[in-house]
Amino acid sequence: MLLLNDGSVIISVMSTDAPTAETVRRVRRKAARPSEIVAAALSVFAERGFAATRLEEVAARAGISKGTVYLYFDTKEALFEAVVRQELLPVLARLEALVDAHEGKAADLLRCVAMRFEAVLESELGGIPKLVLAESGNFPAIAKFYDEEVVARGVRLFSRILERGVVGGEFRPLPARQLIPVFVGPILLMLLWKHSVGRHAVFGFDAPAVLQTHLDIVLRGLAPDKTEALP
Repeated sequence: MLLLNDGSVIISVMSTDAPTAETVRRVRRKAARPSEIVAAALSVFAERGFAATRLEEVAARAGISKGTVYLYFDTKEALFEAVVRQELLPVLARLEALVDAHEGKAADLLRCVAMRFEAVLESELGGIPKLVLAESGNFPAIAKFYDEEVVARGVRLFSRILERGVVGGEFRPLPARQLIPVFVGPILLMLLWKHSVGRHAVFGFDAPAVLQTHLDIVLRGLAPDKTEALP
């Protein structure tokens, strides 16, 4: 309470009491809410694609109101970008750290990086590249964002591994931009299948077996050619 010169009184509304457990829980819940919204959005985007996803559905999946979503993300595009940054870019960051720390052969590094994609293939994250490929024509902004944030980093990552292999004499000096589609193609096929036809088809892929077979073929093709060059 504060007494002024005119005799009037102002009552302070500030409390010196320690916050209750319920108050702490609510503060922590509010701080975690954007992450929870993004996780719910990933699930809905993977299931329905970009155009068909409604923020009402994301809100329901997160257990909040639609208005609460707009407190953190003013557009669906902003929410999609948050999904990529929270859920997908950390995967790339871990792969980059793996490349930085690796001291062995480039072939072992390539094998290790490729097998990390198995987890992506089996998760909802695999629905994001499929979404971008399927809907970039109608939503060029998300395609441009994905290209700058994900594709460019992936190209640099793969190029570093190839360069290391060439310098070490493990790989033939082939252009990275020609090899990237060869390396990514089967992985992308399995990803697209899982999040489209694979949802309804009896046929499926044994992802670990396909990855191992693909790696064997790629590494044999990258090996220095000790015979006469092919025409």
